[in-house]
Amino acid sequence: MVETVIQAVNTRTERKAAFNLPWKLYHNDPNWIPPLRQNQLELMGFRKHPFYDRNEVQVFLATQNGKAVGRIAAITNLEHNRRYNDKIGFVGFFESIDEPDVANGLFDAAAAWLKERGLDTVRGPVNPSLNHEVGLLTDGFDTPPTFMMTYNHPYYPALFEQAGFVKAQDLFSFDGHVDMLETLDTKLDFVIREATRRFNIKMRPLSRSRFDEDVRLFLNIYNQSLGGTWGFTPLSEAEIDHVSKSLKHLIVPELTTICEVDGKPIAAVFGLLDYNPRIKLINGRLFPFGFFRLLFNRKAIKRIRLLSTNVIPEYQRWGVGLVALSRLVPDILKWGIQEAEFSWVLESNHLSYKTLKRGGAILSKSYRIYDRPIEEK
Repeated sequence: MVETVIQAVNTRTERKAAFNLPWKLYHNDPNWIPPLRQNQLELMGFRKHPFYDRNEVQVFLATQNGKAVGRIAAITNLEHNRRYNDKIGFVGFFESIDEPDVANGLFDAAAAWLKERGLDTVRGPVNPSLNHEVGLLTDGFDTPPTFMMTYNHPYYPALFEQAGFVKAQDLFSFDGHVDMLETLDTKLDFVIREATRRFNIKMRPLSRSRFDEDVRLFLNIYNQSLGGTWGFTPLSEAEIDHVSKSLKHLIVPELTTICEVDGKPIAAVFGLLDYNPRIKLINGRLFPFGFFRLLFNRKAIKRIRLLSTNVIPEYQRWGVGLVALSRLVPDILKWGIQEAEFSWVLESNHLSYKTLKRGGAILSKSYRIYDRPIEEK
């Protein structure tokens, strides 16, 4: 039997082995999309990222005969535990060959590190929080993921479950086609018209002339709107700045909406082109020429991800989110968009789930976040 060695990642060589592991594990999988390398290095804590200004991360590497066969990151989230008054530690960036001994070794190493910090539960995968890529894909392995959504081998859920992890929350992606607009439920159309009239809602896309200001505005609405959402922790000011800069060149203003009432921003919709097929072509490398290939002739991209429809609390449940989405329709048709993914939607978000179903969207992928108690030994 081959011995599995689990070690904390500390050296440059160990970081390189842990970072490069997915390229080895998925080299024959046509649906895997490599991450944007610079972004992934930051999120794993191998380069500076504002999430780790107040949190810790430790990556662990599993090897057999000196070759990397698995990895995991143990992550603290102080704001989560302060907000929810619990002692949850997180795991993310999990990858492994299909061997329970390897996965168990990684889970136990991460749990022990989190226990040393006074935590009593392991939750994940989150990479590294719910404001980034989250969940383990459990259904929908037949197609590639959309931009900024996770993907993993089909055997990963079994590795988690045999190790004692149980479901904490499921998340879903829905697919929609432009043809849905022709058969849109008339009741939804009534809700849109009535909400627009009731609140005298004014709508606009992100402004090109004050683009940076509007991106920050959207992220502030994001923070305000999700206070009651399961597991949510707000982005810090430093994270807002970082996300604003990282998304600046990827955003198409026509695929966004800001709703205002009496000049006050109350809601926003954020759509991103599905850059994943291009990211695959450049193998996640933006430099020296990948960035140009990523952004060249964006009109050729006909699929988008509607990753966030956010409404501040006092205007929620009035159909304002639908109003915001309705502004996109003419620009989506003008662009020639054919498909949209609505993701992700928590199973506990009954309103969004039912609205998407009523509108004709098709449930396409399912994801799961797991919990496991840290046992006393």
